Amino acid sequence: MPPRRRVPAVAGLTAVRAWRDAGAGADRSDVATAVRFTLEELAARAPGRSVEVRVPPFGAVQCVEGTTHTRGTPPNVVETDATTWLEVATGARTWADAWGAGALRVSGHRADLAAYLPLV
Repeated sequence: MPPRRRVPAVAGLTAVRAWRDAGAGADRSDVATAVRFTLEELAARAPGRSVEVRVPPFGAVQCVEGTTHTRGTPPNVVETDATTWLEVATGARTWADAWGAGALRVSGHRADLAAYLPLV
């Protein structure tokens, strides 16, 4: 069963555009909505529970088919800041570039999300 969408697509895409247009000066509420929308989009496109993607303090999602994780820290985790997440989610930066620059904290053999990005 796909995860429940909490951010309507129109609101999410509007927030992504606002973030893109404002850059570093983006409104915090636009950043939060854009992050949550793109995390939901990732979970919809790559359903599953084998990888946890964390973008503190805005959200986290489990995605990608494979071994299901239920308690504690999952073996496959991606954690990053909001700006880096939105850059890779929108295609403004490649997954490989962000990973190589150390902007992504990635653990586990299933945590490479390059095949699912960009999302918008």
